Amino acid sequence: MLTSERVFRRRWLLWASLLSLVVGALLAWHSQAQEQQRTALLMTIDGAIGPATSDYFQRGLRQASEDGAELVIVQLDTPGGLDASMRDMIRAMLTADVPVAIYVSPSGARAASAGTYLTYASHVAAMAPATHLGSATPVQMGGGGLPGIGGDDADDADGSQDDEAANGEDEAANGNDEAEPEPRRGESAMERKVLEDAVSYIRGLAERHGRNADWAEEAVREAVNLTAPQALELNVVDVVANDVDDLLAQIDGREVVMERGERTLETADLAIERYDPDWRTQLLSVITNPNVAYFLMIIGFYGLIFELSSPGSLVPGTIGIISLLLALFAFQVLPINYAGLALILAGLALIVGEALMPSFGVLGIGGIVAFVIGSVILMDADNLQVSLPLIGGVALVAAVFMLWTVTRFMGLRKTRVRTGQEELIGARAVALEDFEGAGRVRLHGESWKAYSPTPVSKGQTLTVTALDGLTVEVAPRDGAEQPG
Repeated sequence: MLTSERVFRRRWLLWASLLSLVVGALLAWHSQAQEQQRTALLMTIDGAIGPATSDYFQRGLRQASEDGAELVIVQLDTPGGLDASMRDMIRAMLTADVPVAIYVSPSGARAASAGTYLTYASHVAAMAPATHLGSATPVQMGGGGLPGIGGDDADDADGSQDDEAANGEDEAANGNDEAEPEPRRGESAMERKVLEDAVSYIRGLAERHGRNADWAEEAVREAVNLTAPQALELNVVDVVANDVDDLLAQIDGREVVMERGERTLETADLAIERYDPDWRTQLLSVITNPNVAYFLMIIGFYGLIFELSSPGSLVPGTIGIISLLLALFAFQVLPINYAGLALILAGLALIVGEALMPSFGVLGIGGIVAFVIGSVILMDADNLQVSLPLIGGVALVAAVFMLWTVTRFMGLRKTRVRTGQEELIGARAVALEDFEGAGRVRLHGESWKAYSPTPVSKGQTLTVTALDGLTVEVAPRDGAEQPG
């Protein structure tokens, strides 16, 4: 019996040892296969550059570093965005352990404004056919461009450009060469400061990666653009690729400048791993949308007002606090003009004041004007402004609310008082006994002390003419019949 038990134990130990060896071998093979599989992380940026974009991009770089990826590819399609978010992304890109390829795609995409800076900062700059980049002129506070840059606004107010053109024609007629135009430098000290800072910044990025710095400066000063073939010809980008696979094939063996020196890319046969925006990025993108943040602020303000006007209802207050906190978080990372925010809050306060103590439109009209002006100047950056139809819609709702309040107040002034002592004056009463002087009457279903200077018969209909404490003064009702 003991011998059988020992044999069983030995067999069990043998099988357990064999199973452990097999599992260990499989784990080692899987780990080795993972180490041998070289990957490239693919990210997508579609839309304006903002805080959510910067957070998504920086988390993607950290993920690529942790996974040991050979390359980060960013498919870019943007009209521009916030300068602060763009600089955070560029700083993270320049100090990253993994090279970054900015790929302006798909066909029809663009890398305008902030997108041009990101393209110049990347270790590999690539574009798909039928894409373009440029228009990198910085935008002033309030959404306006630098004076005289781009479009029809390039003409000076006094027509000096037309004069220069006329002079140029005269010189051409005389056989003289046309003078090259001076580079734009801005008219005010602040404009020159912003413009020169942007020029120096993008030239530094271009020189770091050996790209065309002169065109980069022109893109900032003159807001010019290039198509993909033109950008490749002028050494603005490194590659024009039809797709990601074509991009990987073309940049294989290319040397790029990293923070710690040059590095040769080995991109052949890289496996693509997508890194799409998660719920956090999507939520941040939603609440940092200027229109959403603006609407959350309006909901939060009115929610608190309704809660204060009807304490204990809880629902308006809860919704209002949550909405207001989300709006404040969004405003923390958005380029807010605090004068505009103050005007909005003052306007809303005046509109509510019109509802609480009607001033026949004075407070309400002033509130709507302040609200509209504040809403227009609320955001300080191009591509991140509150929609004018949304501003108009909210202002219209506020105006209708104000008009309803004033109309309601005027109607209430004409109606008879229905509560309090004043409501008793003119009320109908019935005599409970015959009396002259003091007696009792039935008023609103209750027995009241009454006084009448004239004789009153039991059951006679009376009218209350005055009130003295708990005694009513009555008089016979006009047209009322005397009891028989």
